[in-house]
Amino acid sequence: MITTDFDVIVIGGGLAGLTSAIHLSKYKLKVLMIEKNEYPRHKVCGEYVSNEVLPYLNFLGFDPFKFGAKQISKFQLTTHNNKHIEAKLPLGGYGMSRYKMDHELYQLALKNGVQIIKDLVIHVDFKTEIFHILTKLNHRFRAKIVIGAFGKRSNLDIQLQRKFIKHKSPYLGVKVHVSGKFPDDKVALHNFKGGYCGVSKVENHHINLCYITDYNAFKKYKDINTFQEEVVFKNKALKTIYKNTKVEFDKPLTISQISFDTKNPIENHMIMCGDSAGMIHPLCGNGMGMAIRSAQLASDLIIDYLHKKIASRALLEKAYTKNWNKTFSLRLKVGHTIAYLFRQNWLAPKLLVLLRCFPFLIPLIIKMTHGKPMKVK
Repeated sequence: MITTDFDVIVIGGGLAGLTSAIHLSKYKLKVLMIEKNEYPRHKVCGEYVSNEVLPYLNFLGFDPFKFGAKQISKFQLTTHNNKHIEAKLPLGGYGMSRYKMDHELYQLALKNGVQIIKDLVIHVDFKTEIFHILTKLNHRFRAKIVIGAFGKRSNLDIQLQRKFIKHKSPYLGVKVHVSGKFPDDKVALHNFKGGYCGVSKVENHHINLCYITDYNAFKKYKDINTFQEEVVFKNKALKTIYKNTKVEFDKPLTISQISFDTKNPIENHMIMCGDSAGMIHPLCGNGMGMAIRSAQLASDLIIDYLHKKIASRALLEKAYTKNWNKTFSLRLKVGHTIAYLFRQNWLAPKLLVLLRCFPFLIPLIIKMTHGKPMKVK
């Protein structure tokens, strides 16, 4: 079997993988991206993206509004006992389905010369400063740099013996698209006992409904419909949306074992991006933005390293770890805290009263889980 050499191999073709591959290809690097699924496809995702990443996406040559993304400037929060509050988003964002966004970024990557194969990486070995990769279809590749952008959980996490993979996670995610009435410019977070649901419009006028819940609470019920009727719909805002819209999916998409445990941004010399490096709670609504931003951090440093501006791999890894922690550590801590507080059913309504009394706290909290517009080199 012939082994093919690349400058960079990106494992995983989600937002972090796609944007890093496009970025690196702009600097004439030989880039391979390995993705196990075909495009386009739906994913369990809130599908709201903070405007902090717009300058970077434009730098890559991608304009989400060209493809119908919805501009979002308003925020609504409700509790399980139907208290609510609304506010303006300090920076704003946009709504776009992963089905559309991933596919268009995939097309841009191909246009930029990124080589993309549909396959599954089963082994990564690092020796004598070179990565050796073996895939399920028995392809073999070598690269100077590998980016791990393979998502929330992967067989590679087991191979790398990452700490979080040893722990069972209690979270279940459920997503569906519906059609009906909902403001184009609003993102809503509706709390229910044991979880919360994000609501926002995407490019084809569908409404994305994506909720996360504690699996132990969910399994008391025989199926998703029963759980929604008995638990989710106790939030009147959610009941109204679900009951007055038309479901556009054959069945809801689900994902389990979602982990918010701490992860390392470097594993076995691989640079981890997106959910592979760390996940913020969906309650904070910025997972997509974080994935894209991590791709920029990684790509900028990789380019400097390959152009000999960073003297060694050790310095590259140290710089990425430092930049990743500086950019995301506070966000993750705040996200964990907010999610924990709103999971306390007795406390969530009281927090909403507090926010009503001191409305200036809302943009401050949002800013703590979001960044400023990204500067590009």
